[in-house]
Amino acid sequence: MSEYHVPVLFNECMAALDVKKGGVYLDGTLGGGGHSEGILLRGGTLIALDRDQEAIEESEKRFREKSLGGYTLVKSNFHDAAKVLDDLNIGCIDGALLDLGISSHQIDQPQRGFSYRFDGRLDMRMDRDSAKTAYDVVNGYSEEKLTEILFKYGEEKFAKKIAACIVRERKVKPISTTLELSELIKKSTPQFYHRQGHPAKKTFQALRIEVNGELEGLDKAIEDIAARLKSKARFAIITFHSLEDRIVKQTFRLLCTDCICDKSLPVCVCNHKATAKLIGKYKPTEEEIALNSRAASATLRVIEKL
Repeated sequence: MSEYHVPVLFNECMAALDVKKGGVYLDGTLGGGGHSEGILLRGGTLIALDRDQEAIEESEKRFREKSLGGYTLVKSNFHDAAKVLDDLNIGCIDGALLDLGISSHQIDQPQRGFSYRFDGRLDMRMDRDSAKTAYDVVNGYSEEKLTEILFKYGEEKFAKKIAACIVRERKVKPISTTLELSELIKKSTPQFYHRQGHPAKKTFQALRIEVNGELEGLDKAIEDIAARLKSKARFAIITFHSLEDRIVKQTFRLLCTDCICDKSLPVCVCNHKATAKLIGKYKPTEEEIALNSRAASATLRVIEKL
């Protein structure tokens, strides 16, 4: 696999998609191209999207070096998958995959500003053409707004203290780098908290989600992609934290449920019909986690179009 990014739950994804030769498959989160390469090697025709131009270029190079064909790579958010398919005159697809995690390459590049382990400018944009950066959020949001996003997107129990410290420090000078922010978070949280893992982890997650709008419209995007599946086509989604997994779980459940009326009603009035069935939920093996510790928090959920 590429050093750019090691795909998680690779074997489980390939088994779930059950790629058919000549079938058309959507990878809405190309990343380093690991899952996409698996689709191509199994004879699938690939439509792959990513917001990060570097991911597009890296995967293009990877596929070219391995003499792989039958793919179209598009710089786009998977939220716009239906439009991309329309532009390519593709009606229905034989399977779809989303890996909602951030790529190892993005994390390990200090200049991208995603990690508290390296010193770099506060950026965190998956799409480097977008305007808002983590610097803008940290230095521009009100204390109340910062507290809200740290608690909502990071589930950070010290959100209020961290937000207050950020606002206090930025009055002296702007907070410009990842290590500046990381040290500030350490100062504003108790020592016992540091022994439970890096104290900046949840704050950095929250800022990344806010900058990239990762949870906004996720349910609608899933529904739109599911609507393009052929009968018996599979849709696989990998999540890495409880917030996005909850949305995937609830959206999949909705797609797989007939009546969604209030249970107090004597008869169904919603006329909602299930369009899919649940296939399963999968976690990485101990062997995979030993080889790639970043896989530890991953969850794969799969549905099949009726």
